[in-house]
Amino acid sequence: MTNGDSRRLELQDAPAVARTAAGIWWRAVRWGAGASVRTGGRLARAAADPVLAVEVVNELGDELRSYARDLLGITELDDRVRQLMGPEDGAYSQNGSGPDDAGLRVQGALLLRAAARVDAPDHAHPAYARILTELAPDEARILRLLASDGAQPSVDVRATNLLGVASDLIEPGLNMIGAQAGCRYRDRVPAYLNNLERLGLIWFSREPIENPISYQVLEAQPEVMNAIKNATRAKTIQRSIKLTPFGEDFCSVCLPLDTEELETLSVDSADGA
Repeated sequence: MTNGDSRRLELQDAPAVARTAAGIWWRAVRWGAGASVRTGGRLARAAADPVLAVEVVNELGDELRSYARDLLGITELDDRVRQLMGPEDGAYSQNGSGPDDAGLRVQGALLLRAAARVDAPDHAHPAYARILTELAPDEARILRLLASDGAQPSVDVRATNLLGVASDLIEPGLNMIGAQAGCRYRDRVPAYLNNLERLGLIWFSREPIENPISYQVLEAQPEVMNAIKNATRAKTIQRSIKLTPFGEDFCSVCLPLDTEELETLSVDSADGA
């Protein structure tokens, strides 16, 4: 099979989707002319462009959901789009071979089409909404600390041998982030940091921060001192914990760092509940 044949097979359902959308558009005319005027022209062009057909179907579904769902038959349209786009949430196709390739290629084509638009609106990263659902309240406090105060010091406590050549790790990544951020469950801070790293928001750097006094304060903490006492010849290795560029953007978009803004948004949210 040639690449052209494969491409035609991958998008063979798209014209059918456009026809489905056109039928729903015609029913929508009887209900409200506004939506039909905005979408009719693009539906005509979509008949000759399979990728545009899928794009129009997606936009049409979002637009018409604000109208009477049963009257307009949106359920039929949603089912057709799901069939084209393939299994959701990383599900596998019926033959067990993996995600639906045709659906993935259509999604990729839509992304590339959107990237080529010079007038495309500047939206937040699509992963941000999901990430917010995977954060504990204490983790939001940690992110706010890192975004407001910058990288935080951490130390590894290691035990050296007589020659001072090799060393054994006693306690890794000791820090004061839980106390500094005001975490409610400070014993969970190591797990919090692991989750934040998993989400790509923070990273554990081997480089120390520039303020040496911060390490003096950290090494005077009971947790660090106890780790040092457990080793015959102990030394501390200075590290740091900081936001990734992705994490910096996430915090600037999603987290109100200003106290006044935080209180205002919290009150507005409570009033609207």
